[in-house]
Amino acid sequence: MPDQDPIRVLAVDDDVRFCELLADTLTGMSVATVTSEADAFARVHQFDFDVVLTDLNLGGAGGIAVVQRVAELDAELPVIVITAFGSIDTAVAAMRAGAYDFVTKPIEIDQLRFTIQRAAATRGLRREVRKLRERIEGGADSGIIGESVPTRRMLERVDRFASVDAPVLLRGESGAGKEIVAHAIHLRSRRRDAPWVAVNVAALPTSLIEAELFGHTRGAFTGANEKRQGLFVRADGGTLLLDEIGELPIDLQPKLLRALEERVVRPVGSDSDVPFDVRVIAATNRDLEAAVEAGSFREDLFFRLSVLDLEVPPLRVRGRDILLLAQHFLQRFASAAEKNVREIGPDAAQRLLDYPWPGNVRELRNAIERAVTLADGSALALLDFPERIRSYARSDVLVVSHNPTELVPLEIVEQRYILRVLEAVGDNKTQAAKILGLGRKTLYRKLERYGVMVRSERSSSPEEDAAESE
Repeated sequence: MPDQDPIRVLAVDDDVRFCELLADTLTGMSVATVTSEADAFARVHQFDFDVVLTDLNLGGAGGIAVVQRVAELDAELPVIVITAFGSIDTAVAAMRAGAYDFVTKPIEIDQLRFTIQRAAATRGLRREVRKLRERIEGGADSGIIGESVPTRRMLERVDRFASVDAPVLLRGESGAGKEIVAHAIHLRSRRRDAPWVAVNVAALPTSLIEAELFGHTRGAFTGANEKRQGLFVRADGGTLLLDEIGELPIDLQPKLLRALEERVVRPVGSDSDVPFDVRVIAATNRDLEAAVEAGSFREDLFFRLSVLDLEVPPLRVRGRDILLLAQHFLQRFASAAEKNVREIGPDAAQRLLDYPWPGNVRELRNAIERAVTLADGSALALLDFPERIRSYARSDVLVVSHNPTELVPLEIVEQRYILRVLEAVGDNKTQAAKILGLGRKTLYRKLERYGVMVRSERSSSPEEDAAESE
């Protein structure tokens, strides 16, 4: 693994001997020194530094002027102020001017080194958030925002599925964005200019599902005062999304199967069929294979709906997509509220990356909306987010909590552990499979389900294949 580049520090102090001492003491860092404000501004303009150190009592306009001018030249560059006074008033003035932090003389080198490292990490996050914001401002094709491997793989399949008319079954956790993916398929298909109709099957009263899907005649049932077209006919020529299809009552499943196979619907109260031309996409957060085994979902309907099958990855495996989505929601809600909130602070951004997002994109959206509402500055702070996010502590060990509200499904624990083992062995899947006690094919299937790119490392031996089948 290549070594990281050293942290680049610009030290500004009119005491030449102190500058030399800093350069000698901060071993492992690349330290440039200047003795005046003018030289400091010229260096910042010409070179790329990670951190600026400046004496608050610098001659001329002083260290606070350096803080302000550096912010104008490079708003992402953190400035650490050095002062011999250590008074609260001095520190507050520096922080209000935009300083990242301050240290007092005589300097504790370990404390200074830690502060510099933290400031450099903050600069890295600020840069990344800016880049993500710029990508968002450039627009996101079809509403799917993200650049992670799971998202890219999903988009590749969206493109392929959009080119044909076969039914698609979208699987994924609640809140993962299945409707957005379905809409993306529609927008990239030949039906893009025709109707897009989405219905949540679970949200419809059981007694009205059939009439809503297939339509009804006047007087077909109490309250049916006029003839009404069903969703299949209203979506004619376009795409119909049947969300939460796993909740469709068993007695209506044969009627849906007939509609899909014969391309006609029969409105409630009618004795004649109405043809339609619709591309059907179904979505579910249930295990439909298990529902088939349990007898609550018809096997023939399952096969008809899942001609094409796509897993929408949960947010927790999408990495830096979290910040892209967060910036997207920030801009939307800040604009709606007419608030001057432009970015996500470094501490908050890191917590968003660490948090496991059990509610997926929907939970992130709600968290950002709340944070924008509470924010009183130009950046979202960690304190603006809900308590469950603020108090979340990432751990590198698996701990079983005594608090029932913090417990997670076994599948999530398994996923976290498998991904941690992979990280520890440098993504060597053969080695990871041995550590986990899994066959390589079993591990590959699990990684596919997590949305992790799988590339075969070598052909399996006959013995391994035999072990897989046992």
